Amino acid sequence: MDSWSETLNLIQTKLSLWADKLVLSIPNITLVLIVLVLGIWVIRLAKGRVNKISQKFSSNVALGQLISNVISALLYISLLVLILSILGLSKSVTTVLASAGVMGLAVGLALQDPLMNLFSGVIMSVKSTFKIGDFIETNGHVGSVQAITLRNTMLRTLTGEEVSIPNKMVLQNPVKNMSTNGIRRAEILCGISYGDDLRKVKEIAMNSVADLAYQGVPRPVEFIFLSFGDSSINFQLRFWTNPENVWQFLEAKSEGIIRLKQAFDDADISIPFPIRTLDFGVKGGTELIEMIPEEKQS
Repeated sequence: MDSWSETLNLIQTKLSLWADKLVLSIPNITLVLIVLVLGIWVIRLAKGRVNKISQKFSSNVALGQLISNVISALLYISLLVLILSILGLSKSVTTVLASAGVMGLAVGLALQDPLMNLFSGVIMSVKSTFKIGDFIETNGHVGSVQAITLRNTMLRTLTGEEVSIPNKMVLQNPVKNMSTNGIRRAEILCGISYGDDLRKVKEIAMNSVADLAYQGVPRPVEFIFLSFGDSSINFQLRFWTNPENVWQFLEAKSEGIIRLKQAFDDADISIPFPIRTLDFGVKGGTELIEMIPEEKQS
């Protein structure tokens, strides 16, 4: 009986101490509730304001959401530290901060590539060499930009496939933007026979695409002989275009090929097939007649 009485007395004493602490903590608890309500309201208000401000500097909605989420997370952590300090739990504050540092390091190491893509997406959103709708070439893929998320850049190729490229690869590798200048140069490679008049060929070729060429540049049409080929003299015909999209550029180049072929046909200029000549009478060689047995010659 004595042991039970002592146990009950200890329990009553402990409960009394807890009750006293609870009563003494009522002002702090009340202050915590007030700070919690006001803090949540201020954080939500700040998140909305930050989102609106970020949209003024960048049209990327994902970027604005990222910035507002990061700021709201930092504010929530600050609110938690403030509440623990009001309750007198300073040791808990130190533990929470230490745990957050360890967890942050572990998460950073585990998610290194996703975080790199994330920050690359932020950099590309703030300062990028291309935008939605541009036609680009990067990492071996060619297509129009469909979306720039915080992780990937989405391209739609000419054949209709959608390619997702990590932002880190786009940021670290060369990007060829075909929509920036508004004009593009079409290049046609061709060859003519050795028997044709080269100056006449140049004049006819340049005139054939003159109507297609964009006249807003100093030299809208260019013609260059490149080399002596095996069966032709090779040249390159260039003309500038101002297409609204890549399809118009390809159509202009296709029309240029049609007009060049038609002009050569009308002027009786031939585009030769690959030809191989076997000459057995070259100096130092053997004539064909000498290689045929005598019984075959008769």
